[in-house]
Amino acid sequence: MEKQTNQNNQNTASELVVGLDIGTTKICAMVGRKNEFGKVEILGIGKTESLGVSRGVVVNIEQTVASIRTAVAIAADKAGVDIGEVIVGIAGQHIKSMQHRGMLIRESLEDEVSQKDVDNLIDNMHRLVMSPGEEIIHVIPQEYIIDSEIGIKDPIGHAGIRLEGNFHIITGQVSAVKNIFKCVNRGGLETVGLHLEPLASADAVLSDEEKEAGVVLIDIGGGTTDVAIFYDGIIRHTAVIPFGGNIITDDIKEGCGIIKTQAEQLKMRFGSALAQENQENEVISIPGLRGRPHKEISVKFLAQIIQARMEEILEFVLFEIKSCGYERKLSAGIVVTGGGSLLKHLPQLVMLTTGMDCRIGTPNEHLAGNDDELKNPLYATGVGLVMKGIDKYERDAKRGINTAKTETANEIKIEEVEVIKDKKKVAGHSKKKIGSFFENIFKSAQDWISDDIE
Repeated sequence: MEKQTNQNNQNTASELVVGLDIGTTKICAMVGRKNEFGKVEILGIGKTESLGVSRGVVVNIEQTVASIRTAVAIAADKAGVDIGEVIVGIAGQHIKSMQHRGMLIRESLEDEVSQKDVDNLIDNMHRLVMSPGEEIIHVIPQEYIIDSEIGIKDPIGHAGIRLEGNFHIITGQVSAVKNIFKCVNRGGLETVGLHLEPLASADAVLSDEEKEAGVVLIDIGGGTTDVAIFYDGIIRHTAVIPFGGNIITDDIKEGCGIIKTQAEQLKMRFGSALAQENQENEVISIPGLRGRPHKEISVKFLAQIIQARMEEILEFVLFEIKSCGYERKLSAGIVVTGGGSLLKHLPQLVMLTTGMDCRIGTPNEHLAGNDDELKNPLYATGVGLVMKGIDKYERDAKRGINTAKTETANEIKIEEVEVIKDKKKVAGHSKKKIGSFFENIFKSAQDWISDDIE
């Protein structure tokens, strides 16, 4: 999904994808591809401080554009490619989810349920009336019902008149998503895919067995904490909690009377999520400002501040677990990932608070090579976005799509030609892009490009 600079590698250029994680504390661009063994090979990473994003929402476009350009330039230089297209992750407190059941009355009992019927049913979900300013981002099929026969995962080929489906629907604020597209476009890039970040992280750190048994993913970022609950291999619930690692830093700053930079360093180097694991006599000396005397801070007091806020975040998570109705079906427990999961003793606190097993989720299971830098929960979303991009490329290849781009001064048209009809049955939508949301967003993105040129 980007152009290589090396002429000798033109035959692999189409296999490369770029994931762009626009977070509250960092913006990370990651170039990768699938190798011959089915593993994800990361060719380059670019990471920079995120200055224009707060709780997953763009608050300063110019600063965000500058950070995107820096991160992409670093990744492009390391990978030796020219990056033009990216898969973008979306998160933030504006993200909401709900369950909905749709129904489609078929015309004939003689004909089997076809992919077209499934597409029509999912298209109907995209036409649901949302609150003002909200649009549907993802419609995820969970199970289908045909003439009251429940629990059907793949309805294609069944006979029946009434086709129903249970769907997990994820919505977001149009203005927040438009701002992300605007920043990416101003950074000289084209957005070819938009994915919810906790779903991308789940692909990177969860196994199929965990999703089958029932698992809770907690992705602790800088501005928000994302929750995704899986059971029977299907996403059952998603939620965004408007607290993350930054609020812990702010608590340390206020509680210890120090500046934010010092508070972040204390959290990363000496922070612990469990106060009882620290000794009373452990003390940290902080340099004073402008010749003022040093300040001494107890490590146990620091841990008490962190534990109090982490317990509050976990209470929100526990509420989401109970409200989704799968509390007693989560045999695989909890997996914690994201930058916030790097706190010492966090798994122990999670187990004490929720009563469920817990582990730290790292993306190394799907990665090729032994790069220790990548085996870090900090990069879970970036790796997941690369995996989403690879899946998209493979789906398009199976469907035999020949994508030809024709560019004019103010617009880019993408013409898709079906070359080979794919006979494989799929439970989801068969089209590349669906719903008015993406059509409107991509159209608006081109309008912004035109306005900037004028």
